[in-house]
Amino acid sequence: MFIQMMQGPCTRQDEVDAMLDEWRRDLAPGATGWLGGTYGFTDDDQLMAVVRFASRDAAMANSDRAEQSAWAERFTALMDGPLEFHDCDDVTLFLDGGSDDAGFVQIIRGRVDDPSRLKAMLADTTTLHEMRPDILGGTLAVEPDGTFIETVAFTSEEAARQGEQVEPPADVRRELEYALQGATFHDLRHPHFQSA
Repeated sequence: MFIQMMQGPCTRQDEVDAMLDEWRRDLAPGATGWLGGTYGFTDDDQLMAVVRFASRDAAMANSDRAEQSAWAERFTALMDGPLEFHDCDDVTLFLDGGSDDAGFVQIIRGRVDDPSRLKAMLADTTTLHEMRPDILGGTLAVEPDGTFIETVAFTSEEAARQGEQVEPPADVRRELEYALQGATFHDLRHPHFQSA
């Protein structure tokens, strides 16, 4: 799997929603290898979009389509500033890999020097599910320099906030502190989902 994350300032949110609906309706059928996406807006008007493709080649082939380029030009014109892009070939799914039924999504951006430690923590799904039943699943996308984008789907924001109060076991807490040192959290209180 390949993930591309886009982030940028945007106050024209209704227009962006309409453009993304248009993409799903008109362009998605011709996007070979497109798997889906999660997007939304933070309280400080940042668009956060995580798009999943079967491979980097499929994503690049989509970008090269003339109709995609024309759509992207209109889409970026709706932004209040430049869009930031992150392309990740190293993708890990945890639990069920997210859910279109999530009531709340958090996108965590950070950097680690040993991504395998973060992956190992997420691979222990028994502990994760027992400790945090509010987590439906998610994706971890890692860039070559160790920068990561973690997308976590929760049943609801209320459940997520309650889950944050649960004290993890010492070994889990140590790994969380390692992974999340200096990380930024982006809350999508009204997430949108698109699936192939």
